[in-house]
This record gives sequence, structure tokens and C-alpha cells, in this order.
Amino acid sequence: MALSKIDVGNMLDDEIRRPNAKPLIINGNCAISQRSTSVTGITGGGYNTCDRWNLSISSAGTWTQTQESLTSGDAHADGFSKSLKMDNTTADGSLGSGDYNQITYKFEGQDLQLLKKGTANAEKVTVGFWIKATKTGTNILEFYDNTNTRQVSQSYTVSSADTWEYKVVNFPADTTGALTNDNAQQSVLVFWLGAGSNFSSGTLNTSWASSTNANRAVGQVNNSDSTSNNWEITGVQLEVGEYTSATIPPFQHESYGDSLARCQRYYFSDALYSSGGNTGLVEAFAPTNDNNYKHIFKQFPVPMRAAPTISNIDFREDTASSTDALSQLSADYVTTLTADLYGRDDDASESSYYHGADFSAEL
Repeated sequence: MALSKIDVGNMLDDEIRRPNAKPLIINGNCAISQRSTSVTGITGGGYNTCDRWNLSISSAGTWTQTQESLTSGDAHADGFSKSLKMDNTTADGSLGSGDYNQITYKFEGQDLQLLKKGTANAEKVTVGFWIKATKTGTNILEFYDNTNTRQVSQSYTVSSADTWEYKVVNFPADTTGALTNDNAQQSVLVFWLGAGSNFSSGTLNTSWASSTNANRAVGQVNNSDSTSNNWEITGVQLEVGEYTSATIPPFQHESYGDSLARCQRYYFSDALYSSGGNTGLVEAFAPTNDNNYKHIFKQFPVPMRAAPTISNIDFREDTASSTDALSQLSADYVTTLTADLYGRDDDASESSYYHGADFSAEL
């Protein structure tokens, strides 16, 4: 490339504006979806499809959540090929006072120390994102401080139904209440989709203050009020400083491998067996005098945020048959790096194989 083609000034300016080497929001482009690409019949909370994006819902309709593939539209033209989509399948046109629907992103306290929150040098924050929603009108984006039970909310408007729109939301600096510098959940970014009167009957709190539920989501439209409603986001970025749509730094696209590794700090799943073959299966071993228990020593692909909760452990006495599953499945010596997985084999003469497990250290 000719030297004249390199915009050195903008490169240096971006380095000054972005002291953090990696995006503060992991998987903001919704490219990683380890659990599933589609989950139906959702009425409660949890992680369903796109990694790091949590659904928090209480009595606000029934939903299908998908990782969508984008082939057209302004978000696609801006470089995004995936999105997180919420599709309402059972409407709730009149939310109860305590009902709500949120998509949240949870931060470790140690990842937001650069905000200098709780000091005289506290930084403003800008969130940029693409949104496509059927329901037009006012929506609320909230920044919540778990350490000090403080919060601030800002409104933005969906102007055109079912059309990709780019939004930039600014949050003020907070000189009160430092975030605890650890690996626990200390802050949350909340996209509201619906809010009962407990969360919307006051005055929208656009400056940092102690949390009052009634002031958190004032004016929020009810995206649950029709089965025709969809709600979709991608390209979510959090930047230190105050920006407009014209000045916000470009979205930081990580490689798929780098983004996957960062997501695996919080969750990963082994899937060693499929109906098409047994490539990757690991034969278990039986320590002497261990009452027919078979073990494998699992090393995680990356260090996890905390010692994970392990579920869906799958050992079998051969490479395929589900009827030959081992019993009393469990894990021991679990750290952020490794775990001993085991199950009881009632026929010790058979070979036993590890088929997989799910590992979660989510916030």
C-alpha cells in the first residue's frame, strides 16, 4: 500500500481516544453464539443465543430469540453480518406494575476501572449501536452501578418501523461511588424493551443518583404488546468520552477467534459427539480402587472468570448409544483452568468415553 493511502493522523487520534486495546463490550457484533442460534417459548431470563447478552424478563409476553444473519440493510452495509433478534410470539398489551423486559450486558468491575468512576476525574461514556424495531417511539438505555446501587438512564427514539437505525447515547461522568476492582458483576448496561409502572411512574433519572426503580425506564414503549413486534440490535460499542454519531470511533471488529476466546472466559460447551461420527471423543480412565468411576481431566480452552458451574456432563460406555450412559456424573477439583469430570460405570469391563459438558462462569 502506498504511504499516501495510510491516514496516520486518524490512526493516532483513534489511539488517543481509545486507551483500551480491546472493545469494552465483548461480542457487540453478535457473531458468537455458542449455546444456540434460536430459542423459542422464552418467558424468563437467562443467556439463550448470542454470547454475553442476557435476557431479563418478568411476565412480559413470550419470545423467540435468534442470532440473525444479515444480508441487507444499513447495519449490514456498515459491516455487520449478525444480530440478536427478539420476536414476540405471545403478546402482553398491559404490563403489570412489576413486569419488565430487558436485554443486559454485564461488566466485571476490573474491566471498567478506566472510567475512573467515583473520582474527580471520572469519565463520560458513550454507547453506540444499531437497532431495528417494529414498535416506534421512546426507548430507554440504562447504565447501572451494582457496587453502589446507583444508576442513570437516557432515552432514544426508534423513528421508523422495521428499519435499521444507528443510535448514539451519552452518559455523564459519576464522581460518586467507585466500582469495586474485581471479577464480579459491578455494572450493567440495560436495554429496556418494556417496563411496568414500578419502573416507569417517576421522572427519568438522566443524572447519576441512588437507584429509584420508578425513575429507571420512564417513557419506555411496550415492545410486548403485539405478536407482530420484533426488536433487534447489533454493533454495540461502549466508548470512554462523549461522542456524536459523527465523531464516535469506528466499531472495533475483532477476529472470530479472538472474540470466541473472550466469550469462553464466561461460557463454553464441549460437543464431542454427533450422529455423524465420534471425532474428538476422549476415552475415560479408571483409577485403581475408585469404585468403577471413570474420569477425564479437562483443561479449559482459556482461563475462566471463576471456577465454573459444570452441567450436562456426558459419559457413555461406548461411542454412540445414549442407553449406555454412565450414572452419578459429577466434577471435582474445579478451578478456573481445569476440572476432573467423572461418572460411575456399572460395567467396568467396557470402554467409557467422555462426550461433553457445559461450563459456565457467567456474571
